[in-house]
Amino acid sequence: MASSITNSTPRFTEALRSAAGGQWDRVVNHKFTSDLASGEIDRAILKRYLIQDHRFLDAFTSLLGALICKARCLEDRIPACQFAALITSDENTYFLRCFEKLGCADAKMREAVPSAACTTGFIDLMTEVATTGTLGEILSVLVVCEWSYLTWGARVAPTANRDHFECYEWVDLHSGDGFTGVVNYLRGLLDKEGDLIDEKDRAKCKTRFLQAVQLEEDFFDNAYAK
Repeated sequence: MASSITNSTPRFTEALRSAAGGQWDRVVNHKFTSDLASGEIDRAILKRYLIQDHRFLDAFTSLLGALICKARCLEDRIPACQFAALITSDENTYFLRCFEKLGCADAKMREAVPSAACTTGFIDLMTEVATTGTLGEILSVLVVCEWSYLTWGARVAPTANRDHFECYEWVDLHSGDGFTGVVNYLRGLLDKEGDLIDEKDRAKCKTRFLQAVQLEEDFFDNAYAK
């Protein structure tokens, strides 16, 4: 009788997530995500979070640009171009509308708020990886940013309160078929890269992945800092 042969080697992205252990679970189940979805999050907490998060936009688009530059073929570049267009349009517009709603539309007022250590750390990580990182390192940081958000977004979306756009639209931006497609694309590229690179470069990817997971947890925690 013929026996079936299965490949027991986990996807590279799954191995990276496993390496993050319980910290990944803490990120994707963080109190902030549930409070946001309920619509009852303290607006001072949301304001603090959004002001800091908006500061990633420049470094994040540079990181996407590095992916576009270093991707192995045109087919791999096009979805990143499309995602960059979304980040600099729909998502940026969401921030501006929220700032108006939360009473911080004045850019100078927002600029007067100091950057948190985790914000600076994340910007530095994105900038360093975009400038000097390998394709695998670039993808490792991007995958953490987007996969962790899809994981919590998909969890809270079915029961998210639809009364306050500043809450539910952030959930909508990080859930649904479109965003799932983005995450599948990024994970697919990183899985492919993991098969092509040597152990030294895979270790670099793991280091960047774990750095990003740590910063994601720190960033959520910072929203509740007094």
